[in-house]
Amino acid sequence: MSMTGFHHLVIRVKDLDEGIRNWRDNLGLQLDRTDENSALGIKQAFFNLPDGGFIEVVAPLGDDSPVGKAIASRGEGVHMMSMDVEDLDATVSEYQEKGVSLIGVGGPQVFIHPKSANGMMLGIRQKD
Repeated sequence: MSMTGFHHLVIRVKDLDEGIRNWRDNLGLQLDRTDENSALGIKQAFFNLPDGGFIEVVAPLGDDSPVGKAIASRGEGVHMMSMDVEDLDATVSEYQEKGVSLIGVGGPQVFIHPKSANGMMLGIRQKD
């Protein structure tokens, strides 16, 4: 199994309003909506892309959240990218057989650990 397409990119920022201004006003993307996910400890802004997929800009609700910790250690920037696969279970099995380090196996989105993807956190999800 392999990746079949791009789903979304997550960019971590210190300040969500500043991130929105940059991606909307400077880079020209249209803001679709904002949200807050207390379980993940983030505020979110979503920018749909014309050919499918979206960019999600996230800011931490607190310094102790995963995004807050990532900003403290690595700064603002790409947090993770998510890709579609045709069959998530088969892809996970294939990756496990190849020794790829995975996080969250059994969930609706599985993450490829950065040590198995050249430093990039990569999510895979079953294509809708």
